Amino acid sequence: MRIDKFLKVSRILKRRSVANDACSGGRVSVNGKDVKPAYSLKVGDVVEIRFGEGSLKFRVLALKETVKKEEAQSLYEILT
Repeated sequence: MRIDKFLKVSRILKRRSVANDACSGGRVSVNGKDVKPAYSLKVGDVVEIRFGEGSLKFRVLALKETVKKEEAQSLYEILT
């Protein structure tokens, strides 16, 4: 699954266009490497999103095309 789509489906970012801009702007890295919006995400990858003065780091637990709002947090585990 593309990383920009995962960020939207998991509700980490609200819109896919915002996720796309974050990836294109160099604010998203997977396993320590900056990635483009089309990067193919895999289960177990560690993703870091940098924004403002903070960052969010999480591990991908599952990849699903669609999930309900209540189940969105089951797709990832926050690390820091």
